[in-house]
Amino acid sequence: MKSLQTLLVLGLLSSFQLTNAQFTDDINSNRPGRSMMAFSVGKSVFQTETGINYVNEDHNTLDYKASGFMAEFDLRWGLFFEQLELIGEFQYQNDSYTSDIIDKNRSALKKTLFGAKYLVYDPFKNYEEKPNLYSWKANHRFKWRQMIPAVAVYGGVNLNFSDNPFNFAPVDIEEPKISPKAMLIAQNHFGSRWVLVTNIAYNKIGTDFASIDYILTLTRGFNKQWSGFIENQGFMGDYYSDGVFRMGAAYLFNKDMQIDASIGKNLKGTPNLFTGGIGFSWRFTKNYKEVKIEKDNGSKMDKKMKKKGEKEAKKRKDAVEE
Repeated sequence: MKSLQTLLVLGLLSSFQLTNAQFTDDINSNRPGRSMMAFSVGKSVFQTETGINYVNEDHNTLDYKASGFMAEFDLRWGLFFEQLELIGEFQYQNDSYTSDIIDKNRSALKKTLFGAKYLVYDPFKNYEEKPNLYSWKANHRFKWRQMIPAVAVYGGVNLNFSDNPFNFAPVDIEEPKISPKAMLIAQNHFGSRWVLVTNIAYNKIGTDFASIDYILTLTRGFNKQWSGFIENQGFMGDYYSDGVFRMGAAYLFNKDMQIDASIGKNLKGTPNLFTGGIGFSWRFTKNYKEVKIEKDNGSKMDKKMKKKGEKEAKKRKDAVEE
């Protein structure tokens, strides 16, 4: 556990490189999955991502059952820089809990998390792929650049100012009011339809509830409106360790609105979890101003060699025509 924690912290403190975030023509939502994308929403862009989920839980060993709903509300705000995004994440759960000895209603803010994300590396910065006019095969071959991900880092703070009955810990273990979270984010684009997002997080650092978590989300665009995803999320902590699989789809209502639906199921029976829900994402872009990116034209020697190459190509063309 300690070696994993050290590796994650070193990764988060790795080399820093300035780059430019991507503001997309269409809304770019983290929903309906649970992973966080590397790119920000764009400077001065405000985005909300909400959802309502049915939650069913039963425990094979402790012999209890619980069912109810969970509401999710995320705020994303691009501020100061194109690469920077401020994020607020909230989860509220209300359910009915039943066992042989107790029957009660549970309700609480399950998660309150404030943080910031910064894009530190974009493999497509200053890169322009030019089509080969003479080779169909060259244009359609596998491009190794796709294996290089965009990379972002995240830092946040968990807040817990009420008793949280959803943390799976014994009743005599009190959860701290404040605890930090750090995360490394990678995002790969495979062609124009596939996106792979990887999150590796160290959550509730320095507490009894500390855990190493990961999320892998693979998304495919089917057309301009529809996309689907599959996801695997893992938790590795002292009080809760599990793996969860999810799948779902999203529909682009217009360039600033998206609706989605998903279902999820975990692997073990202590407890056995099932979720299903719908969501809505919306962004406000009125204050966004397009960022002009200066193109890197290379050094004087590069320009000289390029000019020389163009002259030689022209000579060869003239010789062929003669």
